[in-house]
Amino acid sequence: MKKKIIVASLAVVALAAACSKIDVGFLSDTIRYKDRVIYAKRGLSLTLSDRINADGSTPPISFELSNLRDKATGAAAPKEFFQEYEVLVFKEGDVFDPQKDTTVELLNKKRELKKMTPMNFNPISGQISFNRASANLPLGLYTFDLRATNSRGTKDYPAFADINVVDPTTDDVFTLTYAAASGSNASEVFTGIKAPRVTATKVSNDGARVILKYVDKNGRPFNPAAGMIVKRGDRPFFETHAKFNPVKYTDTAMICDFEVAPFPLRPYITPSTDWGYLIYYRIPATYVSIDALPNNAANPVVGFQVKIEGTYVVQVQLTDAQRIN
Repeated sequence: MKKKIIVASLAVVALAAACSKIDVGFLSDTIRYKDRVIYAKRGLSLTLSDRINADGSTPPISFELSNLRDKATGAAAPKEFFQEYEVLVFKEGDVFDPQKDTTVELLNKKRELKKMTPMNFNPISGQISFNRASANLPLGLYTFDLRATNSRGTKDYPAFADINVVDPTTDDVFTLTYAAASGSNASEVFTGIKAPRVTATKVSNDGARVILKYVDKNGRPFNPAAGMIVKRGDRPFFETHAKFNPVKYTDTAMICDFEVAPFPLRPYITPSTDWGYLIYYRIPATYVSIDALPNNAANPVVGFQVKIEGTYVVQVQLTDAQRIN
């Protein structure tokens, strides 16, 4: 009798198990980015976050970003995040060839103005990308919620991650590759002097321009239009690296509209020498007085590269010399 009762009980359990709902898939409570704070560096061509780590959740998973807001105040994110801006980009499928695309006309055949929002969210990977239109984003710290959906269902993750909109560092947009200087007398005897202090300041997100200034230790500019800055034989100078537009000379600077970053596009190489990005100039002794080295011309040599478009002032300061006249 007991045997029959046990068999009957097992049958009831089996029937109950057959009728219960079977869970499908898994959706973790702890999906995350590798770094909770995502940095958006304004104006860079591309800033890309990590993919979302799904912590073993069953694929495929779709993600949705929502309620982007100011982290401190809770106010809705500014309209600039969602507004479209015109950005000059290369046409899809066209590849820029610096060997062949040597004029603005040829370059423009491969470029177009395209409207895009500064930020894009990938619903498959959860990656957030920022493009050149991000130059328009207000600085600040923002947070957002996330919704994830897979075969298990949908789950919300409040205050999932932060977006910190910051300006790029100098290293993000500018690289100094070399700086040195010498004095030289009428007999072409060279004496080392202090290396110039080279600084780069981005003054605008517009255009693609380098304003190159040579100044003395007091910040007074030498006048290239008046012959205060001259070339040095067959060595490379500013115009050597200008590919699309002629260099303009003013009474304070030399100006190059370089069109496409980086600038210079590539090192300057001759059959005998790899000059890199070097720029050689001479300031004749008529126009300069070097500390403790009278009657010498100044010979500054610098090398640099600008990594993204925009308008920059690159200043080369001779810290132990001053302008005459």
